[in-house]
Amino acid sequence: MRTYFLIALAIGAVLLPDGVARAQQSGSAIAPNDYGAPITNEQAKAVAAAAFAEAKRNNWRMAFTVVGPAGELIYFEKMDGTQLASTEISQGKARTAVMFRRASKAFADQYAAGNTSFLTFPEKPVASEGGIPITVNGKVIGAIGASGGTGQQDGMAATAGAAAAR
Repeated sequence: MRTYFLIALAIGAVLLPDGVARAQQSGSAIAPNDYGAPITNEQAKAVAAAAFAEAKRNNWRMAFTVVGPAGELIYFEKMDGTQLASTEISQGKARTAVMFRRASKAFADQYAAGNTSFLTFPEKPVASEGGIPITVNGKVIGAIGASGGTGQQDGMAATAGAAAAR
């Protein structure tokens, strides 16, 4: 019985959005942000431009995918010289971030900790840093995925992009 409890606890940890563990320690629970109206083309271009600028400033070659709340492609941009695999990887990271309403890094952290139960999910998350939900007025309107650098670099560029959403 204890084993089942620990497995359930580990699965629950994967499903918690960033910051929930800290909030629960203080006695309150925070639900993931609700979905909002889909990101517009203008917003998506601004998000990608900010991520692109961060990558360019650091001399990283990356691909950026912006998706709407249902994981549908809204905008894509790839810098010259970016590896071909980054196209699909950035799409997977963006879809992971929006479908689960949390950064794709949450799954990378769980995988590193030995929890691979999310591999049984019908929608397989990408367990790699660089997928960030885009939240405006407390609502998830989409997500950005970045690929081409290290996980940390992808995360930094995607975070810069998501922060530009208005």
